[in-house]
Amino acid sequence: MTENLNDSHSISASGNIGPVNSLKMPRFAGLTTFGRLPRIDQVEDYDVAVVGIPFDSGVSYRPGARFGANAIREASRLLRPYDPAHETEPFSNQQVVDAGDIGCNPFNIPDALKTIEFEISKLNANEKKVIVLGGDHTIALPILRSLNKQYGPVAVLHFDSHLDTWDTYFGEPCTHGTPFRRASEENLILKNNSMHVGTRGSVYAKSDFDDDEKLGFGIISARDIPDLGIKKTIELIKARVGNFPLYVSIDIDVLDPAFAPGTGTPEAGGLSSRELLSILRGISNLNIIGADIVEVAPAYDHAEITSIAASHLAYEFISGWSKNR
Repeated sequence: MTENLNDSHSISASGNIGPVNSLKMPRFAGLTTFGRLPRIDQVEDYDVAVVGIPFDSGVSYRPGARFGANAIREASRLLRPYDPAHETEPFSNQQVVDAGDIGCNPFNIPDALKTIEFEISKLNANEKKVIVLGGDHTIALPILRSLNKQYGPVAVLHFDSHLDTWDTYFGEPCTHGTPFRRASEENLILKNNSMHVGTRGSVYAKSDFDDDEKLGFGIISARDIPDLGIKKTIELIKARVGNFPLYVSIDIDVLDPAFAPGTGTPEAGGLSSRELLSILRGISNLNIIGADIVEVAPAYDHAEITSIAASHLAYEFISGWSKNR
């Protein structure tokens, strides 16, 4: 049965089209878009686009993140129109849309990266906000290449259990473990204003950290956060990134496997979903120009735990932009 857009979706006083009315169409029914929002082709213009990139050809361990975007969309049915944490209606005073998926070559990484950069550049034109649902972390590189065209080098806040600044895997320079080394080498990031948060676990050598510092990153490890506390962690992030254009990249494995089992390279000792959500709320007034949430691999998930966490992280960014409009 075809839905009438005006009958099924909410219409704000500003004329923005919001989610499907869940009192008319139950949240477990109807077509699936992120947050039950309109598709990009159903509106004349938009402020925020949510787009999927079903690409995981750069993974080094467990594959499956190509299915992450749709799993996050399905979990986002739980989201509601009012966010009490930010005291805002994130879909009312800005037009948020689901832009579908970027179809990229699953057999050729360089070709896929070109496609991603081209398609993201269309979505974020004129400084529109884009939230990317991955996909593996390789996709951060073409996104940063796209942002560089508008902003020049940007600060990067990278939530991850891993550094992702290694050089190559089996001779391949662009994988999910290398995007931020390539980004630094290409001068896409602001060195000394970028940082990793939540890193932990074993690495290949102590020199990995020396290399990472030279590439321009600071670190707040997962081990640091219990002693620092959330407020101090937020202060350190703000001091590092300043008010520069900021891109936030979240590998879902920054969360402990208890909160995100559905991912490709899990590491024990990570953040809780409450800690990560609190940090994002604390930095919501920074100059965030875009974000990604990657490495959700639903084949390893249980009861949609990981997908639900990822959908709420995306909602945090949308609410933050709404509050700051």
